[in-house]
Amino acid sequence: MTQSTGNLTGIHARPLTGLYAKRLAVGIALAMGLAACGKSGNDHTAAAKSETAAPVQAAAVAESAEGLSLENWPALKPALPRDEKLEARIADLLSRMTLEEKVGQMMQAEIKSITPEEVKQYHIGSILNGGGTFPNNDKFATPDDWRKLADAYFAASMDTSDGGVAIPIIWGSDAVHGHNNVIGATLFPHNIGLGAARDPELIRRIGEATAREVAVTGVDWTFAPTIAVVRDDRWGRTFESYSEDPDIVAAYAREMIKGIQGDKNSEEFLDGRHLVSAAKHFVGDGGTTRGIDRGDTEVSEKELAEIHAAGYFTALESGVQSVMASFNSWNGKRLHGHKYLLTDVLKNRLGFDGFVVGDWNGHRFVEGCTVDSCAAAVNAGLDMFMITSEWKALLKNTIAQVRNGEIPESRIDDAVSRILRVKIRAGLFERDRPLAGKTGIMGSEEHRAIAREAVRKSLVLLKNNDQLLPVDARKNILVTGNGADSIAKQSGGWTISWQGTGNTAEDFPGATSIYTGIKQAVDAAGGTVVLSENGEVPQDAFGKGGKPDVAIVVYGEDPYAEWHGDLASIEYQLGSKEDQELLQKLQAQDIPVVSVFLSGRPLWVNKELNLSDAFVAAWLPGSEGAGVADVLLTDSEGNKRYDFTGRLSFSWPELVHQTVINRDDANYQPLFAYGYGLDYSSDAQLANNLNEDGESYVDGNLEDAWLMVSRPQAPWKLFIADGDQEPLWVSGNLARSDDNNITVASIDMLSQEDARALTWKGLRAGSVVLETRKPQDLSRYLDEGAALTMDIRVDQAPEAAVFAQITCEGPECNGKLPLQNALNALPKGDWSQVSIDLQCFADAGTDFTRVSQGLSLHSEGKLAMAVANIKFVPGAGDQAQIRCGS
Repeated sequence: MTQSTGNLTGIHARPLTGLYAKRLAVGIALAMGLAACGKSGNDHTAAAKSETAAPVQAAAVAESAEGLSLENWPALKPALPRDEKLEARIADLLSRMTLEEKVGQMMQAEIKSITPEEVKQYHIGSILNGGGTFPNNDKFATPDDWRKLADAYFAASMDTSDGGVAIPIIWGSDAVHGHNNVIGATLFPHNIGLGAARDPELIRRIGEATAREVAVTGVDWTFAPTIAVVRDDRWGRTFESYSEDPDIVAAYAREMIKGIQGDKNSEEFLDGRHLVSAAKHFVGDGGTTRGIDRGDTEVSEKELAEIHAAGYFTALESGVQSVMASFNSWNGKRLHGHKYLLTDVLKNRLGFDGFVVGDWNGHRFVEGCTVDSCAAAVNAGLDMFMITSEWKALLKNTIAQVRNGEIPESRIDDAVSRILRVKIRAGLFERDRPLAGKTGIMGSEEHRAIAREAVRKSLVLLKNNDQLLPVDARKNILVTGNGADSIAKQSGGWTISWQGTGNTAEDFPGATSIYTGIKQAVDAAGGTVVLSENGEVPQDAFGKGGKPDVAIVVYGEDPYAEWHGDLASIEYQLGSKEDQELLQKLQAQDIPVVSVFLSGRPLWVNKELNLSDAFVAAWLPGSEGAGVADVLLTDSEGNKRYDFTGRLSFSWPELVHQTVINRDDANYQPLFAYGYGLDYSSDAQLANNLNEDGESYVDGNLEDAWLMVSRPQAPWKLFIADGDQEPLWVSGNLARSDDNNITVASIDMLSQEDARALTWKGLRAGSVVLETRKPQDLSRYLDEGAALTMDIRVDQAPEAAVFAQITCEGPECNGKLPLQNALNALPKGDWSQVSIDLQCFADAGTDFTRVSQGLSLHSEGKLAMAVANIKFVPGAGDQAQIRCGS
């Protein structure tokens, strides 16, 4: 920190060198409770210098001059001893299986794309439900509906009426913070919050509870945990990571897998109460350049092993049975096709004898591959494809590639042997499922108590001037902010739906919002609490002439998942600042402010910090919002109920350009260091003069301004403007204006829901608009010679005039450019990138100092097109396809 915070101490981590030699010691230290190592966290730099000065024995050997070297990786033995009876059983099954049956085992199809009858017909080995996919396509499917569908798939896989070999199906599901696919499940804090808790034993109990709730639904396998070590917090999956610290990730991976699968040395291992776990995503997913999801991790092999693979060593030692290959590349080569990493390192050097599963159509990105054909991935060591609607074509092509010698049959036998090994270990042939269909387990009081404990332990107190917290529950308390009474917002992505959007309070039976928890505590203590999302206090709400003693303001990021959450800037509410305005309104009334910040990563919130007397990083706490109130509020006698124990597992930026900031970096100057966290004994004061310069540059250059990837980026929102109708906000995956004249739907371009299809029926002229509540000064992009770029696919050519517009506040400020000819020139049904010099819009009348519509696509007749990746790219105007005079 750069300002005085008093005499603060912290939790310090060792340098990264020699990680293998200290791996066991790290796990023991964390298991004993790292939270005890410091109260408030600071003075990190001095400790790091003293530890760095000490000699370290590094087990890793530097890379050879030729490049790759297995000596960078520890030599591990398989976690489970070889079982000759099991291996003989595998050999017997293989000997009786046809090639078609073997390759069928290597297919994992999504339940929307495959029926039980097709599982039987094609001898399919696995199924999954993607995020937002439910039995019978019913969001409100009961746990028993899930179980019945699981039974149907299992029965189909064991049906030998066609003469095939009975091999049980294995169903995988992303239960990443509880069984988050099922309404009524317990939702634990996302991993970033758990990392702040510094409690490996708690992590094990969460894994056990999650496995029990998944087992109730008849599902056999959870795609968890994510053991990424994040380097750049702009990554949209940062909340799925425990920490930027590989030591925490390693300790947590060990315990979460023990919780899910059971201890490998005990009878509980894979006993039906404990299920198959998946360590993901192998490897380097948290290290991509600029935090771009599915991007390129450009690091040395030594860094890949010591930082990004730290969790895999402990996961493998715990006996994890599956590993999911990562979407990302390592130094330009996709992991789904990386034989050195998947086979030479993971399977041979690290001794992994389970199977490697792909990620959602991830093989399609391998060089030379398509979604329905990828011999390279199989030959590299991928054992099971995660494939969606194209599974039949992939199955057919893979069989043909074996027959023509492109894939050795020995590689198929190895892959299927690994799949069978896991299925036998998990007891799937016997279908012993002691919890399937049991009531009283899903969302049980016991599990919710664990989740509430996790919420309390995950909270990190960043500011508490004049010791405003804990709030006396006997006083007048205003609760405000759009996150206060929103379980959907506090739960984040991967919650019922993939993106965590489209959910209401009714979708969370048994859960508590943060406001509900506050109200319960205040009512019990005899105080008064009023909920007002916009901060307006009803007259006499606190008695005649009364006003709040304190305002608890709950706000933060809206839900997102994966690349939909990738950021260009870490500035919170860039360009909109609605929450800042709410804080200013409260400050103007001299009402002390407690900010409860919901987020999936540290963000640049200096402006909000300056306007807050106390500031709590609450992360994404899940279904048990009352855990927040447990720590914030006193009991009926004015005594604290629980103290803050959470410590930052991610460094918090002081400046908006500090997108890559991790402990032990050179020139490490965060606002709050890794390990920081106050408690109620701290008397630290944080000055309200933090730097508020929010321009975002990289190496002195202006970054791209993203308007929309597949979903709009802040401050932009997507609307349909159809004739005289009220503008329709597009908040979910599908929106239609009256009589369906204009439709906006999420579609797949390269990945799940990564583009939008726009359709005009031509009943009247109308527009699809990216609009902001507060006009934006984007003149710097015009000055930098930027271009508007976007990916476009024309499906039905325009029958009338089409325009691209950038408009601004006030009359006669509409830069309108004809687009019909450009669209007609594009190849139909194929994706193309279109770029337009921003100067064209300026020449047509746009004032870039006050832009209110970043882009409007207006059609006066029939048109069907799709768009994605809309942004302003500095310096690209000179190369734009559509250019005008300067």
